[in-house]
Amino acid sequence: MNAAPGALVARRVEALAPEELPAFLYDLPALRTHAAAVRAALPARVELYYAAKANPEPALLTALRPYVDGYEVSSGGEAAHVGAAVPGAPTAFGGPGKTPAEIAAALAAGVHRWHVESVHELRLLAASGEAVDVLLRANLPVAEGRLDGVALAMGGRPSPFGMDPAGVEECLRLLDSPGSGGLRLRGIHAHLASGLDAAGQLALTERIVDYTAGLGLAEANVGGGMAVDYADPGRRFDWTAYGTGLEKLLDRHPGLRLRIEPGRSLTAYCGWYATEVLDLKHSHGEDFAVVRGGTHHLRTPATRGHAQPFAVLPSEHWPHPWERPTAAGPAVTLSGQLCTPKDVLAARVPAAGLRAGDRVVFAMAGAYAWNISHHEFLMHPHPGFHFLDG
Repeated sequence: MNAAPGALVARRVEALAPEELPAFLYDLPALRTHAAAVRAALPARVELYYAAKANPEPALLTALRPYVDGYEVSSGGEAAHVGAAVPGAPTAFGGPGKTPAEIAAALAAGVHRWHVESVHELRLLAASGEAVDVLLRANLPVAEGRLDGVALAMGGRPSPFGMDPAGVEECLRLLDSPGSGGLRLRGIHAHLASGLDAAGQLALTERIVDYTAGLGLAEANVGGGMAVDYADPGRRFDWTAYGTGLEKLLDRHPGLRLRIEPGRSLTAYCGWYATEVLDLKHSHGEDFAVVRGGTHHLRTPATRGHAQPFAVLPSEHWPHPWERPTAAGPAVTLSGQLCTPKDVLAARVPAAGLRAGDRVVFAMAGAYAWNISHHEFLMHPHPGFHFLDG
Protein backbone atom coordinates (compact mmCIF):
# COMPACT_ATOMS: atom_id res chain seq x y z
CA MET A 1 0.00 0.00 0.00
CA ASN A 2 1.71 3.19 -1.21
CA ALA A 3 0.16 5.95 0.91
CA ALA A 4 3.20 8.18 1.37
CA PRO A 5 2.51 11.89 0.90
CA GLY A 6 4.41 13.90 -1.65
CA ALA A 7 7.15 16.31 -0.63
CA LEU A 8 4.78 19.29 -0.58
CA VAL A 9 2.51 17.68 2.01
CA ALA A 10 5.28 15.96 4.02
CA ARG A 11 7.20 19.20 4.52
CA ARG A 12 4.13 21.01 5.82
CA VAL A 13 3.19 18.16 8.17
CA GLU A 14 6.69 18.06 9.65
CA ALA A 15 6.63 21.85 10.14
CA LEU A 16 3.38 21.84 12.13
CA ALA A 17 3.57 22.10 15.91
CA PRO A 18 1.84 19.32 17.90
CA GLU A 19 -0.95 21.68 18.92
CA GLU A 20 -1.60 22.40 15.22
CA LEU A 21 -2.57 18.76 14.73
CA PRO A 22 -4.75 17.16 13.56
CA ALA A 23 -4.90 18.97 10.25
CA PHE A 24 -6.31 18.45 6.79
CA LEU A 25 -3.92 19.28 3.98
CA TYR A 26 -4.97 19.63 0.37
CA ASP A 27 -2.51 19.34 -2.50
CA LEU A 28 -4.05 21.73 -5.04
CA PRO A 29 -1.48 21.12 -7.83
CA ALA A 30 -2.22 17.38 -7.58
CA LEU A 31 -5.95 18.08 -7.74
CA ARG A 32 -5.57 20.20 -10.87
CA THR A 33 -3.37 17.60 -12.56
CA HIS A 34 -5.87 14.83 -11.83
CA ALA A 35 -8.89 16.89 -12.92
CA ALA A 36 -7.15 17.86 -16.15
CA ALA A 37 -6.40 14.19 -16.90
CA VAL A 38 -10.02 13.23 -16.27
CA ARG A 39 -11.28 16.00 -18.55
CA ALA A 40 -8.81 15.00 -21.29
CA ALA A 41 -9.96 11.37 -21.14
CA LEU A 42 -13.61 12.25 -21.77
CA PRO A 43 -15.18 12.94 -25.16
CA ALA A 44 -15.89 16.60 -25.84
CA ARG A 45 -19.63 15.84 -25.89
CA VAL A 46 -19.57 14.68 -22.27
CA GLU A 47 -20.19 17.37 -19.68
CA LEU A 48 -18.29 17.01 -16.42
CA TYR A 49 -19.97 18.32 -13.26
CA TYR A 50 -18.43 18.04 -9.78
CA ALA A 51 -20.68 16.67 -7.03
CA ALA A 52 -20.02 19.26 -4.34
CA LYS A 53 -21.23 16.96 -1.57
CA ALA A 54 -17.93 15.05 -1.78
CA ASN A 55 -15.99 18.07 -0.52
CA PRO A 56 -17.37 21.63 -0.70
CA GLU A 57 -14.24 23.49 0.44
CA PRO A 58 -14.15 26.76 -1.57
CA ALA A 59 -10.48 26.31 -2.44
CA LEU A 60 -11.24 22.95 -4.06
CA LEU A 61 -14.31 24.24 -5.88
CA THR A 62 -12.21 27.08 -7.28
CA ALA A 63 -9.30 24.82 -8.26
CA LEU A 64 -11.70 22.58 -10.20
CA ARG A 65 -13.43 25.39 -12.08
CA PRO A 66 -11.22 25.32 -15.24
CA TYR A 67 -11.81 21.60 -15.69
CA VAL A 68 -15.51 21.15 -14.95
CA ASP A 69 -18.61 22.35 -16.77
CA GLY A 70 -20.50 22.95 -13.55
CA TYR A 71 -21.40 21.70 -10.09
CA GLU A 72 -24.08 19.42 -8.69
CA VAL A 73 -25.62 20.44 -5.35
CA SER A 74 -28.04 18.55 -3.14
CA SER A 75 -29.50 21.18 -0.80
CA GLY A 76 -30.34 24.83 -0.60
CA GLY A 77 -27.31 25.30 1.63
CA GLU A 78 -25.00 23.73 -0.94
CA ALA A 79 -26.56 25.83 -3.70
CA ALA A 80 -25.84 29.04 -1.77
CA HIS A 81 -22.35 27.88 -0.80
CA VAL A 82 -21.31 26.92 -4.33
CA GLY A 83 -22.84 30.10 -5.73
CA ALA A 84 -20.70 32.17 -3.38
CA ALA A 85 -17.51 30.15 -3.98
CA VAL A 86 -17.69 30.02 -7.79
CA PRO A 87 -20.07 32.82 -8.84
CA GLY A 88 -21.81 32.27 -12.14
CA ALA A 89 -20.85 28.61 -12.50
CA PRO A 90 -23.61 26.37 -13.91
CA THR A 91 -25.34 24.45 -11.13
CA ALA A 92 -27.67 21.46 -11.07
CA PHE A 93 -29.85 20.77 -8.01
CA GLY A 94 -30.38 17.09 -7.14
CA GLY A 95 -31.24 15.01 -4.10
CA PRO A 96 -34.50 13.90 -2.47
CA GLY A 97 -36.72 15.89 -0.13
CA LYS A 98 -36.34 19.38 -1.59
CA THR A 99 -38.35 21.79 0.56
CA PRO A 100 -40.45 24.63 -0.87
CA ALA A 101 -38.18 27.15 0.88
CA GLU A 102 -34.95 25.82 -0.60
CA ILE A 103 -36.53 25.44 -4.02
CA ALA A 104 -37.48 29.12 -3.88
CA ALA A 105 -34.02 30.15 -2.66
CA ALA A 106 -32.21 28.10 -5.32
CA LEU A 107 -34.46 29.48 -8.06
CA ALA A 108 -33.72 33.00 -6.86
CA ALA A 109 -29.99 32.15 -6.95
CA GLY A 110 -30.27 31.12 -10.59
CA VAL A 111 -29.88 27.32 -10.37
CA HIS A 112 -30.35 26.27 -13.98
CA ARG A 113 -30.86 22.49 -13.87
CA TRP A 114 -33.17 20.46 -11.62
CA HIS A 115 -33.12 16.72 -11.05
CA VAL A 116 -36.71 15.94 -10.13
CA GLU A 117 -37.06 13.07 -7.65
CA SER A 118 -40.84 12.51 -7.59
CA VAL A 119 -44.21 13.52 -8.99
CA HIS A 120 -44.82 15.64 -5.89
CA GLU A 121 -41.52 17.43 -6.37
CA LEU A 122 -42.38 18.15 -10.00
CA ARG A 123 -45.64 19.74 -8.84
CA LEU A 124 -43.75 21.89 -6.30
CA LEU A 125 -41.38 23.09 -8.98
CA ALA A 126 -44.19 23.77 -11.44
CA ALA A 127 -46.05 25.77 -8.79
CA SER A 128 -43.13 28.19 -8.64
CA GLY A 129 -44.02 29.43 -12.10
CA GLU A 130 -40.34 29.59 -13.04
CA ALA A 131 -39.11 28.51 -16.49
CA VAL A 132 -36.33 26.04 -15.67
CA ASP A 133 -34.83 22.90 -17.18
CA VAL A 134 -35.69 19.59 -15.55
CA LEU A 135 -34.38 16.06 -15.74
CA LEU A 136 -36.48 13.27 -14.25
CA ARG A 137 -34.52 11.02 -11.90
CA ALA A 138 -35.30 7.43 -12.81
CA ASN A 139 -34.75 4.36 -10.66
CA LEU A 140 -34.32 1.90 -13.48
CA PRO A 141 -34.38 -1.88 -13.12
CA VAL A 142 -31.04 -3.49 -13.93
CA ALA A 143 -29.98 -7.04 -14.69
CA GLU A 144 -29.89 -9.32 -11.66
CA GLY A 145 -26.44 -9.36 -10.07
CA ARG A 146 -25.29 -6.19 -11.89
CA LEU A 147 -25.05 -4.22 -8.63
CA ASP A 148 -23.81 -7.02 -6.38
CA GLY A 149 -20.80 -5.94 -4.36
CA VAL A 150 -21.02 -2.21 -5.12
CA ALA A 151 -20.19 0.18 -2.28
CA LEU A 152 -23.59 1.89 -2.45
CA ALA A 153 -26.66 1.10 -4.54
CA MET A 154 -29.08 4.01 -4.95
CA GLY A 155 -31.21 2.38 -7.63
CA GLY A 156 -32.00 -0.85 -9.41
CA ARG A 157 -33.89 -1.92 -6.28
CA PRO A 158 -36.38 -0.42 -3.78
CA SER A 159 -34.97 3.01 -2.92
CA PRO A 160 -35.96 6.50 -1.73
CA PHE A 161 -34.03 7.94 -4.67
CA GLY A 162 -35.74 8.80 -7.93
CA MET A 163 -38.84 7.26 -9.49
CA ASP A 164 -39.75 3.92 -10.95
CA PRO A 165 -40.49 4.09 -14.71
CA ALA A 166 -44.21 4.41 -13.89
CA GLY A 167 -43.46 7.62 -11.96
CA VAL A 168 -41.43 8.95 -14.86
CA GLU A 169 -44.36 8.30 -17.18
CA GLU A 170 -46.71 10.20 -14.85
CA CYS A 171 -44.29 13.12 -14.83
CA LEU A 172 -44.18 13.07 -18.62
CA ARG A 173 -47.98 13.34 -18.71
CA LEU A 174 -47.92 16.25 -16.26
CA LEU A 175 -45.28 18.04 -18.30
CA ASP A 176 -47.56 17.77 -21.33
CA SER A 177 -50.43 19.35 -19.42
CA PRO A 178 -51.27 23.06 -18.94
CA GLY A 179 -50.32 22.77 -15.24
CA SER A 180 -46.61 22.31 -15.98
CA GLY A 181 -45.97 26.06 -16.04
CA GLY A 182 -42.70 26.96 -17.70
CA LEU A 183 -40.83 23.75 -16.92
CA ARG A 184 -38.71 22.51 -19.80
CA LEU A 185 -38.16 18.75 -19.91
CA ARG A 186 -34.61 18.03 -21.01
CA GLY A 187 -33.95 14.40 -20.17
CA ILE A 188 -33.30 11.68 -17.60
CA HIS A 189 -31.06 11.57 -14.55
CA ALA A 190 -30.20 8.13 -13.17
CA HIS A 191 -27.45 7.71 -10.59
CA LEU A 192 -27.85 4.04 -9.70
CA ALA A 193 -24.69 2.99 -7.83
CA SER A 194 -21.32 4.01 -6.45
CA GLY A 195 -18.10 2.03 -6.42
CA LEU A 196 -18.12 0.71 -10.00
CA ASP A 197 -15.10 0.16 -12.22
CA ALA A 198 -15.00 1.47 -15.79
CA ALA A 199 -16.68 -1.60 -17.27
CA GLY A 200 -19.46 -1.51 -14.68
CA GLN A 201 -19.98 2.20 -15.20
CA LEU A 202 -20.19 1.75 -18.96
CA ALA A 203 -22.80 -0.97 -18.62
CA LEU A 204 -25.02 1.24 -16.45
CA THR A 205 -24.41 4.26 -18.69
CA GLU A 206 -25.56 2.26 -21.71
CA ARG A 207 -28.72 1.22 -19.83
CA ILE A 208 -29.52 4.84 -18.93
CA VAL A 209 -28.74 6.21 -22.39
CA ASP A 210 -30.88 3.62 -24.12
CA TYR A 211 -33.78 4.36 -21.76
CA THR A 212 -33.42 8.11 -22.35
CA ALA A 213 -33.26 7.73 -26.13
CA GLY A 214 -36.27 5.41 -26.03
CA LEU A 215 -38.31 8.23 -24.52
CA GLY A 216 -37.21 10.56 -27.30
CA LEU A 217 -35.24 12.77 -24.90
CA ALA A 218 -31.91 14.38 -25.71
CA GLU A 219 -30.11 14.57 -22.33
CA ALA A 220 -28.88 11.79 -20.05
CA ASN A 221 -27.17 12.41 -16.72
CA VAL A 222 -25.63 9.22 -15.33
CA GLY A 223 -24.33 10.66 -12.03
CA GLY A 224 -21.02 9.62 -10.54
CA GLY A 225 -19.94 6.66 -8.43
CA MET A 226 -16.60 5.91 -10.09
CA ALA A 227 -14.73 3.45 -7.87
CA VAL A 228 -12.11 4.62 -5.37
CA ASP A 229 -9.99 1.80 -3.92
CA TYR A 230 -8.95 2.63 -0.35
CA ALA A 231 -7.05 -0.65 -0.08
CA ASP A 232 -4.79 0.31 -3.00
CA PRO A 233 -4.34 4.09 -3.41
CA GLY A 234 -2.35 3.59 -6.60
CA ARG A 235 -5.20 1.79 -8.32
CA ARG A 236 -7.51 4.38 -9.84
CA PHE A 237 -10.61 4.38 -11.98
CA ASP A 238 -9.69 3.86 -15.64
CA TRP A 239 -10.86 7.16 -17.08
CA THR A 240 -9.27 6.43 -20.45
CA ALA A 241 -11.23 3.20 -20.90
CA TYR A 242 -14.40 4.89 -19.71
CA GLY A 243 -13.92 7.78 -22.11
CA THR A 244 -13.30 5.43 -25.02
CA GLY A 245 -16.46 3.50 -24.17
CA LEU A 246 -18.51 6.69 -23.92
CA GLU A 247 -17.26 7.77 -27.36
CA LYS A 248 -18.52 4.53 -28.89
CA LEU A 249 -21.84 4.83 -27.06
CA LEU A 250 -22.36 8.41 -28.22
CA ASP A 251 -21.61 7.39 -31.81
CA ARG A 252 -24.81 5.33 -31.60
CA HIS A 253 -26.74 8.37 -30.34
CA PRO A 254 -25.33 11.36 -32.24
CA GLY A 255 -27.94 13.81 -30.94
CA LEU A 256 -27.57 12.93 -27.25
CA ARG A 257 -26.08 15.18 -24.58
CA LEU A 258 -24.37 13.20 -21.81
CA ARG A 259 -23.36 14.44 -18.36
CA ILE A 260 -21.46 12.79 -15.50
CA GLU A 261 -21.18 14.02 -11.89
CA PRO A 262 -18.23 12.44 -10.08
CA GLY A 263 -17.31 13.62 -6.60
CA ARG A 264 -15.14 11.24 -4.57
CA SER A 265 -13.12 10.11 -7.60
CA LEU A 266 -12.07 13.70 -8.33
CA THR A 267 -11.01 14.96 -4.90
CA ALA A 268 -10.25 11.94 -2.69
CA TYR A 269 -6.61 11.74 -3.72
CA CYS A 270 -5.68 15.38 -3.07
CA GLY A 271 -6.53 15.36 0.65
CA TRP A 272 -4.50 14.21 3.68
CA TYR A 273 -5.37 13.98 7.36
CA ALA A 274 -2.27 14.47 9.51
CA THR A 275 -2.07 13.71 13.21
CA GLU A 276 0.31 12.38 15.86
CA VAL A 277 0.37 9.33 18.10
CA LEU A 278 -0.51 10.28 21.67
CA ASP A 279 -0.12 6.88 23.29
CA LEU A 280 0.60 3.20 22.61
CA LYS A 281 -1.24 0.53 24.55
CA HIS A 282 -0.92 -3.24 24.62
CA SER A 283 -4.31 -4.85 25.34
CA HIS A 284 -5.11 -8.59 25.37
CA GLY A 285 -2.35 -9.33 22.91
CA GLU A 286 -2.90 -6.42 20.54
CA ASP A 287 -1.32 -2.98 20.12
CA PHE A 288 -3.42 0.19 19.97
CA ALA A 289 -2.12 3.60 18.94
CA VAL A 290 -4.29 6.46 20.18
CA VAL A 291 -3.95 9.45 17.86
CA ARG A 292 -5.10 13.04 18.13
CA GLY A 293 -8.50 13.40 16.48
CA GLY A 294 -10.27 10.40 15.02
CA THR A 295 -13.47 9.55 13.19
CA HIS A 296 -15.17 12.75 14.34
CA HIS A 297 -12.86 14.37 11.78
CA LEU A 298 -12.47 11.50 9.29
CA ARG A 299 -15.60 9.35 9.38
CA THR A 300 -15.09 7.44 6.13
CA PRO A 301 -13.21 4.37 7.46
CA ALA A 302 -15.83 3.79 10.17
CA THR A 303 -18.78 4.07 7.79
CA ARG A 304 -17.24 2.02 4.99
CA GLY A 305 -15.50 -0.48 7.24
CA HIS A 306 -12.02 -0.16 5.78
CA ALA A 307 -8.56 0.75 7.02
CA GLN A 308 -7.72 4.26 5.88
CA PRO A 309 -4.37 4.13 4.04
CA PHE A 310 -1.60 5.95 5.88
CA ALA A 311 2.10 6.62 6.15
CA VAL A 312 4.21 7.14 9.27
CA LEU A 313 6.50 10.16 9.51
CA PRO A 314 8.85 9.26 12.41
CA SER A 315 9.64 12.01 14.87
CA GLU A 316 12.64 11.96 17.20
CA HIS A 317 11.14 14.63 19.42
CA TRP A 318 10.15 13.17 22.81
CA PRO A 319 9.87 15.82 25.57
CA HIS A 320 9.23 13.48 28.52
CA PRO A 321 11.81 11.90 30.90
CA TRP A 322 10.14 8.48 30.84
CA GLU A 323 10.39 5.75 28.26
CA ARG A 324 8.58 6.35 25.01
CA PRO A 325 5.55 4.05 24.48
CA THR A 326 6.24 1.86 21.45
CA ALA A 327 4.31 -0.83 19.57
CA ALA A 328 5.36 -4.31 20.69
CA GLY A 329 4.28 -6.24 17.61
CA PRO A 330 4.11 -5.83 13.85
CA ALA A 331 0.40 -4.89 13.69
CA VAL A 332 -1.29 -1.90 15.30
CA THR A 333 -4.84 -0.56 15.46
CA LEU A 334 -4.96 3.21 14.99
CA SER A 335 -7.79 4.63 17.06
CA GLY A 336 -8.92 8.13 17.97
CA GLN A 337 -9.85 9.99 21.13
CA LEU A 338 -13.57 9.22 21.21
CA CYS A 339 -15.25 7.16 23.91
CA THR A 340 -16.47 4.50 21.53
CA PRO A 341 -14.82 1.32 20.18
CA LYS A 342 -15.97 2.38 16.70
CA ASP A 343 -13.46 5.24 16.66
CA VAL A 344 -10.99 3.30 14.50
CA LEU A 345 -9.13 4.72 11.53
CA ALA A 346 -7.20 1.56 10.63
CA ALA A 347 -7.47 -1.83 12.36
CA ARG A 348 -4.60 -4.33 12.76
CA VAL A 349 -2.38 -2.75 10.12
CA PRO A 350 1.40 -3.14 9.70
CA ALA A 351 3.12 -0.45 11.78
CA ALA A 352 6.03 -2.14 13.56
CA GLY A 353 7.95 0.16 15.88
CA LEU A 354 5.30 2.90 15.88
CA ARG A 355 5.94 5.25 18.82
CA ALA A 356 4.12 7.93 20.74
CA GLY A 357 5.11 11.23 19.18
CA ASP A 358 5.39 9.88 15.64
CA ARG A 359 3.21 11.53 13.04
CA VAL A 360 0.70 9.63 10.94
CA VAL A 361 -0.61 10.97 7.64
CA PHE A 362 -3.80 9.38 6.31
CA ALA A 363 -4.15 9.45 2.54
CA MET A 364 -7.29 9.76 0.39
CA ALA A 365 -8.92 12.21 2.78
CA GLY A 366 -10.05 14.66 0.13
CA ALA A 367 -13.67 13.46 -0.06
CA TYR A 368 -16.36 12.56 2.47
CA ALA A 369 -14.05 13.32 5.37
CA TRP A 370 -14.51 16.43 7.50
CA ASN A 371 -17.80 17.43 5.84
CA ILE A 372 -19.66 14.23 6.81
CA SER A 373 -18.15 13.73 10.27
CA HIS A 374 -19.75 14.27 13.69
CA HIS A 375 -17.57 17.22 14.66
CA GLU A 376 -19.00 18.10 18.05
CA PHE A 377 -19.05 14.68 19.71
CA LEU A 378 -16.93 15.08 22.89
CA MET A 379 -16.13 18.66 21.79
CA HIS A 380 -12.52 18.05 20.84
CA PRO A 381 -10.79 20.88 18.93
CA HIS A 382 -11.49 21.17 15.24
CA PRO A 383 -8.61 20.33 12.89
CA GLY A 384 -6.59 22.88 10.97
CA PHE A 385 -6.95 23.30 7.22
CA HIS A 386 -4.07 23.93 4.85
CA PHE A 387 -4.47 24.46 1.10
CA LEU A 388 -1.05 23.92 -0.46
CA ASP A 389 -0.34 25.49 -3.80
CA GLY A 390 3.31 24.89 -4.58
